[in-house]
Amino acid sequence: MRSPSLKTLSFTLMLALGALAPWRGQAASPAPVKAEHGMVVTAQHIASDIGVEVLTKGGNAVDAAVAVGYALAVVYPTAGNIGGGGFMTIRFKDGKTTFLDFRERAPLAATKSMYLDDKGNLVKGLSTEGYLAVGVPGPVAGFEFARSRYGTRPLKELIEPAITLAREGFVLEQGDVASFDGNTEKLARDPAAAAIFLKPDGKPFAVGDRLVQADLANALASIAEKGPDAFYKGAIADAIVKASAEKGGILAKKDFEQYQVRELEPVKCNYRGYDIVSSPPPSSGGVIICEILNILEGYPLSYLGYGSAETVHAMIEAMRHAYVDRNTALGDPAFVENPVAKLVDKGYAEEIRDKIDPFKAGTSEALMPEGFAESKETTHYSIIDDEGNAVAVTYTLNGSFGAGVVAPGTGILLNNEMDDFTAKPGAPNLYGLVQGEANAIAPGKTPLSSMSPTIISKDGQPFMVIGSPGGARIITITLEAIVNVIDHGMDIQEAVDAPRIHHQWLPDKVFMEPYALSPDTRKLLSAMGHDVQVDENWPIWGQATGILIGGENLAEIEAGTGARYNGAADSRIGAGAARGY
Repeated sequence: MRSPSLKTLSFTLMLALGALAPWRGQAASPAPVKAEHGMVVTAQHIASDIGVEVLTKGGNAVDAAVAVGYALAVVYPTAGNIGGGGFMTIRFKDGKTTFLDFRERAPLAATKSMYLDDKGNLVKGLSTEGYLAVGVPGPVAGFEFARSRYGTRPLKELIEPAITLAREGFVLEQGDVASFDGNTEKLARDPAAAAIFLKPDGKPFAVGDRLVQADLANALASIAEKGPDAFYKGAIADAIVKASAEKGGILAKKDFEQYQVRELEPVKCNYRGYDIVSSPPPSSGGVIICEILNILEGYPLSYLGYGSAETVHAMIEAMRHAYVDRNTALGDPAFVENPVAKLVDKGYAEEIRDKIDPFKAGTSEALMPEGFAESKETTHYSIIDDEGNAVAVTYTLNGSFGAGVVAPGTGILLNNEMDDFTAKPGAPNLYGLVQGEANAIAPGKTPLSSMSPTIISKDGQPFMVIGSPGGARIITITLEAIVNVIDHGMDIQEAVDAPRIHHQWLPDKVFMEPYALSPDTRKLLSAMGHDVQVDENWPIWGQATGILIGGENLAEIEAGTGARYNGAADSRIGAGAARGY
């Protein structure tokens, strides 16, 4: 083991310079949900119930993940979907792991400059609204790939609850209605979407209303009967392609017919003795989480304390350096050589630590590579079964309700995932990410993602299942939940509820949720040169869902006194729930 550098040691001594900021959110968190045989945590309570029912009837965690994925397409339309794309990380009971990429792909007619005008400037809205923003969807193929290889139950059985919910409808509660807030105008622009998700008078749904989705029920029934071919080779693809052609899009039937799921080796690293398994490219999530954790491993975060200026400074600088790599070096592995081995190497992390001044903020501009010129409406769910098989799934439409379009007759909301490409190197996307050529648009290419479905084990046993939505902040939200449990001793509910900070290299600002940092800590950070501010555009970030195995926190796990499974749905989720049995 390498000895800590002088900078790291001097950083530790800074503890004497400022008071620690106690975490004020701890008392507000409810207790984690406890169970002995299985746990499902999702952003919508009906979907959680469906997942648990699959487990109680003998299905495994993959079966439950498929059923939940289809159910969320009905009960969580803002982000749950079969018209978007996502990732699935699986850890089997024998310790083996795998990763499934069913992310959206660029249409074959896509071009590098498709969102630029004749002067080379970005055209506002082209990559986020309407059919030109739509990538080829992947969940139907992804769910069936997972079920057919690693599940145990027939597709019809797993999709039937979603069909029933779509056909008969479900009564909206406050958390469901809240997810529609601010999207009335967007949904109203597309007649097919408006007919489903708005009342006949054009007003949004209210608590107590029943949402019925007959066209979606028929589409799901067709998939249950014919499998993925119903979506990629049949009437559903025909309807989407027809609507795209009529409304300025470039989707073609060949895009659907050629879609394939990729099974990849997950990214792996170790943090303080815990084995991390997460998403590889075309996700940046696992790589950058591992890079940040490797940097932070050189600092005694537990001793420095949650929310202290010293801890936060270390986190900011680790994020700053890692997001340079994320935004400039990573892309679809079919098109780009990703330097994964380098970025997750602990020696590389030590080089970065040696560059971090313990007393002064870094400067993002100074890290600009030579020649250099994602949405809260994603959703994550975490599942573990009685045998210890664990599944983490993150999938997305990108923006809230995606591109805001539904091909008539399908009931399927379509994504605006093309905005995750680098439409113009050096220009920020919908979530402020400034990215490079590695993520440029190309036919059939997959846009770089921040989605980070993550599974952690310790001494060969499952320890934690975690992930979150949040666009570019998915990485830091997931990272902070991990650090909160391992370094700060929080229980799983406290870990996902705790207020968050974020830095993504550019813009050179530290964003924080309200009350994330005490006034004293903010003053100390400002004195070091950090520009810290509450993000008024995103006052609340992400909706993490997590499971901790063996206890609700490290103390219970080490004492051997905790429940086997402990689930937590982020308190930011109005309709979410952890369910176990």
